[in-house]
Amino acid sequence: MTGSPAVLPYGSWPTPIDSKLVVQAQVMLGEVALDGDAVWWSEQRPEEGGRTQLVRLAVDGERQELLPPLANVRTSAHEYGGGAWWVRDGTVWYAEWDDQRLYRVRAGGQPEAITPAPAVPRGDRWADGDVHPEGRVLAVVRERHPAGGGAEQVVNEIVVLPSGGGEPEVLVSGPDFVSDPRWSPDGKALCWLEWDHPDMPWDSTRLRARTGSDDPVLVAGGPGESVFQPRWAPDGALWFCSDRSGWWNLYRRAPDGTVEAMVEMDAEIGTVQWVFGQSRYAFLADGRVVFAYRQHGQDRLAVRDHDGTVTDIDLPYTVLGSVQATDDRVVLVAASATSEQAVVRLRVAAGRAGEVEVLRAPRDGLSPGWYSSPEHVRFPSAGGRTAYGLFYPPSNPDCAAPSDELPPLLVLIHGGPTGYAPGFLRLAVQYWTSRGFAVVDVDYGGSAGYGRAYRELLKGAWGVVDVEDCVAAARWLADQGRVDPDRLCIRGGSAGGYTTLAVLASHDLFAAGGNHYGVADLEALAKETHKFESRYLDGLVGPYPERRDIYLERSPINHVDSFETPLVVFQGLEDEVVPPAQSQLLVEALRAKGVPVAYVEFAGEQHGFRGADAIRRSLDDELSFYSQVLGFPLPPDEDIDPIRVENL
Repeated sequence: MTGSPAVLPYGSWPTPIDSKLVVQAQVMLGEVALDGDAVWWSEQRPEEGGRTQLVRLAVDGERQELLPPLANVRTSAHEYGGGAWWVRDGTVWYAEWDDQRLYRVRAGGQPEAITPAPAVPRGDRWADGDVHPEGRVLAVVRERHPAGGGAEQVVNEIVVLPSGGGEPEVLVSGPDFVSDPRWSPDGKALCWLEWDHPDMPWDSTRLRARTGSDDPVLVAGGPGESVFQPRWAPDGALWFCSDRSGWWNLYRRAPDGTVEAMVEMDAEIGTVQWVFGQSRYAFLADGRVVFAYRQHGQDRLAVRDHDGTVTDIDLPYTVLGSVQATDDRVVLVAASATSEQAVVRLRVAAGRAGEVEVLRAPRDGLSPGWYSSPEHVRFPSAGGRTAYGLFYPPSNPDCAAPSDELPPLLVLIHGGPTGYAPGFLRLAVQYWTSRGFAVVDVDYGGSAGYGRAYRELLKGAWGVVDVEDCVAAARWLADQGRVDPDRLCIRGGSAGGYTTLAVLASHDLFAAGGNHYGVADLEALAKETHKFESRYLDGLVGPYPERRDIYLERSPINHVDSFETPLVVFQGLEDEVVPPAQSQLLVEALRAKGVPVAYVEFAGEQHGFRGADAIRRSLDDELSFYSQVLGFPLPPDEDIDPIRVENL
């Protein structure tokens, strides 16, 4: 920038953070694995149709992409996936998205299927595997979908099969869901997690372990206790996270069966298990434990010493995941408010941590001045509650607004609804702030990261507590004089889309809304959705059909008469979580009522957009929609075709 900033209305600021840059930088780094001296990680690439590639970094620094261009490492188990690959001694096993079969790739070789083609195409889905210490067999989660069957006929089991392929043997069957099969270091025992409807894994799970042919032992868990990430220590002890104290803390079951707390703090070491394969702690070679914990809206990394002393590691990151360790080195995925996801490595010697080595980080080439850093805010909500959020003020080094103007606000509502505002650099957020929007990402009651009691505020209250907190966030910021009370916008995807619609059906506070594949009809969702979430609404709303009255009352589709706010809707046509019919019925009703509405469908997209075209168009179309509704011009040098808004 040279000279004084250009004075332009909020929303119209020119910015290099366009939808093309968002896609280029939006390579999502997934799970990390260590195999000897090599580091492996997964990359989801929008510019390659949203496929996931595996990358290997050798000890000499050579980087290798493992799979051919058409391969896609992704499982649809639980629909949300995760845990789609694992590695041992240079050999990788992975679930292929196209047919959902399990494949093996040896060093320098080509993928070969090791599971038979199921009778139902894509009917057997594999996830969360572990290789036996001797390398002969795998323990894997298998989700089986029968022909013509609904969610109630899907079977989830843990099976054992030869690592080179062969007939699977069912090892664990009966529970509605299973995860985390893990072999003990000597290969004589196996542990796993299990849970049953109507619980979700953050409600109640059971950790079991079995040695040989003995009956399984209940290690931890049960009604009202969520157990997360069991992991065997080198000495044969079984570690796990449990929220029995109200927070996901670390516990250890010794070989003699005694269980003791190893790390106790008012912070979350565990997290919500929406996907398989998450890791929040790992063991160093000398027996110390390195772990991530979330507190006050951000993550920190710490080490537990042999005497129980916990020491924070000073890192320039605030969001951490996929924590792995070997010898005295830790590798993880890390990000901060001013840096996107990176794969980083550091040595953790006794009493101190070495320099951070960045192994893989997206490059966007922008100076930090373009980025809005979030402020973790607390604000009052209904019933005397305190709610939380991340507030991003507008930021653009080349532009300023007229002195008498306040910025429009975009309220972001995370999915889940048991999720949380992540707080790392997302260009999809900076896309808005660099144009002059203020953004608040709301951690409403029910969000993860604030303990079990806060998470359970949404029990029986979805469509109530989340609505109250999102409305309270917008009002509080307006009352603080930080945003324009006449230009408040709200948007969300999936469960966040439902809250968006529920807000607009019950309040006239907002000037515009954006709904990305959101739930409009709770009853339809209860009847049609996939197995993993098919009883989720029992806890969020009430048992169905016994409390059908609540489902009808809280479904936005039944309150179209109350809608007055202009709305833009985006929907993937292959979405099996929220089927397209929900969005289509809502849009038709708004058209008939005369509410300004725009609707965009994406062929080939599922629940959450992965392809570059869908990501770019949904951003640009939403910006065009707000510019028409709020009345600000688009930057003249951006080639954005105006979206067609009906009834405006």
